[in-house]
Formats: sequence, C-alpha cells, structure tokens
Amino acid sequence: MDTFTSWPSWAQAEEPLGEALPPETVQVLRAAVTFAREQHGVQQRPTGRPYVEHLLEALEVAVAGAGVSDRDVLVAIVLHDVLEDTPCTEAEIVRRFGPRVAELVRWVTKPRGVAKADYLSSLVKAPSQAVLVKLADRVSNVQELQRMPWRFQRRYYLETVAYIMPLAGVHPWFATWYGEWRRRWHRRVERLAAY
Repeated sequence: MDTFTSWPSWAQAEEPLGEALPPETVQVLRAAVTFAREQHGVQQRPTGRPYVEHLLEALEVAVAGAGVSDRDVLVAIVLHDVLEDTPCTEAEIVRRFGPRVAELVRWVTKPRGVAKADYLSSLVKAPSQAVLVKLADRVSNVQELQRMPWRFQRRYYLETVAYIMPLAGVHPWFATWYGEWRRRWHRRVERLAAY
C-alpha cells in the first residue's frame, strides 16, 4: 500500500506536478495552494503539523497515485476544506477559481447542522469528480491513521469502510488502494476493539 507524504510543501510538490501536468494547471494549483494557505492560516492537523500538508497529500494522492489530471478536480482537492473550516465563501471560490471548482468543493463540504453520517451518505449522489475529491481527501486522512488515539482509529476506520469505500468502486485505483488499506487495518481494529 503506497503512502503519499512526499509533498509537505509547495516546493516539494511543484517539480513532480510539472512533470505530470500542463504548465497552466500547475500555475492554477500554485494559486490554489497559496489561497488555501491564507484561508487556513495557522490551522493544524490533529498531529500538530500545518494544515496545508493535508491538502498537498491529497493532491499527491490524486496526481501521483490515481493519475488524476482534471484541473478543476485538482484545484477542488486543494480547496476542499475552505468552506467548512474557514470564513471563505462559495462566491469567493467562484470568483477566483470558477463555478465548477466551487460546485465540487460544495459537494464535499458538510453542511452546518447536518449529522456526519447523513452528509457521508449523501455523497452517493455526488458527481464522479466530487467523489474523486473526497476519495483523495480520505486517503490522506487514513494512510497514517495509526498516529491518532485508538478510539478515533476504530471510529474512523468503520466510517471509512461504511461510507467511503463504496464510493471507490467506480474508480479502479482508489478501489485497489482502499482494499489494501482495509486488509491491513482490519486485524488492527479487531485488536483495538478487544481492549
């Protein structure tokens, strides 16, 4: 099972992105990463690392892993948490990156007041491109799940198996990756549940 942690900053991401994507796409991604960094500010991951590392991991998953090259999908991956976690508005995303990017980000944003299970269940109705955004996001989150407290590990594992893995079925690379991840984690979760 591959892990995707080679791009902790734009400096590490830019060269491999330039080898895989057209220059115009890399230019827009640079702007998206800058915008996301400004929006997320000092926000950190649960591990204490800068939040932008998660966004770049998800981008690495999509490009280096799944071979995604659709510019709007890749920009949406970088921006996927700005509506949920920052003051950024959908109108601002439309203005800077276009309506399609804004639509994809909206699909993967949990609406306020909606239960997480209901939000995750609704993703079965999402366009395929929005599903790609969510799949890349979740790979970043689960690839090093062992760093989290064990109760969180078990809950997040079960949530991923129930709601995210079914979405991967129509995306062969993601289906394979999640299948390998599940096989590795199944025994670990059983051991955790025994404590």
